[in-house]
Amino acid sequence: MRPALKPGLLPVWRNRDTMQIGIDPRRAIALTGMRGTGGLLRLLDGSRDRMQVLSAARDLGIDPAAADQIMSLLAAGGALDDIPASTYDTLPAALRARLAPELAAASLAHGDGDGGARTLARRRAACVRVHGASRAGLSIAALLTSAGIGLVISAGPAAARQADASPDLPGPPPGLPADAAAPTAPAGPGAPQSRQARPSQRRPAQAQAGQARSGQARSGQARSGQARSGHTGRARPRRPSLVILADSHRRDLPAVLSRDQVPHLAVSASEAIGIVGPLVLPGRSACLRCLDLTRAERDPAWPLILAQLAGHAAASPVACDAVLAAMVAAQATAQALAFIDRGPGAPAVISGTLELVLPGWQWRRRTWQPHPECGCRR
Repeated sequence: MRPALKPGLLPVWRNRDTMQIGIDPRRAIALTGMRGTGGLLRLLDGSRDRMQVLSAARDLGIDPAAADQIMSLLAAGGALDDIPASTYDTLPAALRARLAPELAAASLAHGDGDGGARTLARRRAACVRVHGASRAGLSIAALLTSAGIGLVISAGPAAARQADASPDLPGPPPGLPADAAAPTAPAGPGAPQSRQARPSQRRPAQAQAGQARSGQARSGQARSGQARSGHTGRARPRRPSLVILADSHRRDLPAVLSRDQVPHLAVSASEAIGIVGPLVLPGRSACLRCLDLTRAERDPAWPLILAQLAGHAAASPVACDAVLAAMVAAQATAQALAFIDRGPGAPAVISGTLELVLPGWQWRRRTWQPHPECGCRR
């Protein structure tokens, strides 16, 4: 293991003897008796194991016993990561640099002591499909890719499009716990698939040691992540970890997703209102039909209205400005990552929605209970 000062925490001197790691008091810790040992912090970059750090500290004139105590205090204060050597060795330098902000934020937000390695492994193993080429939907796909999701597929009404892709992501580093990666079980019958382009345009992603690779975005070209069966050689769609339904009132796809036990998140941004949720965990939380039944009790005309919405395109132009689209995309991405990362807090949109109504800019949560007549929990 390789100790590293948590990235994102800036070391500053409070006085000649006291060093503060981090600026905001909610993250920062302070160590006294640090005079003459400041060079030790430059050694804590994850490139050396503990013994190598102590040896390098001795070369700088720092007592190894004092250096060892400082590392122990930093670890106790939550300012030191212990990065698995495999993570540092297997990630290419360019990819590690691109994902450095994601790793730094994950390490601080979740309090992980592995430099975000577990979080990164889960994201790299995840496949997210974004259905809907609305302004918010395309932004969600791009944000998920930037956050390190291994495969993001964006499918619009007319053609399937893949989001701006990241560099090739290797598989989870060896030595991580088995639960560090999101499961990718074989797709069941009727599992949603992105539309395919013409045969001459198809270019399925190569499967290398069971790892899917991201491709480059190409206008008008569909590329869905596929894993090849070892005994038949036929490509089959990869089961998504999560499906995001952006600005869609159709209920046929959610019904298929619920039947196949695929988690899905509803998102909409129109009429100067943004709504994120619910996140449907089939059999465990309120589904979209539960919401429809509840709304029908309050508004008997809702089933007729929904039937018309499902068969028509959105209003033109859509009342969703750039700021609203960005806020909805950011909130939806945050909830999706909370689900994929499996952090300590459950996503706020399980059996609930987060709603933003302009001209106000404050998110409000609405709770939705499973409807007794829906039967989705059976």
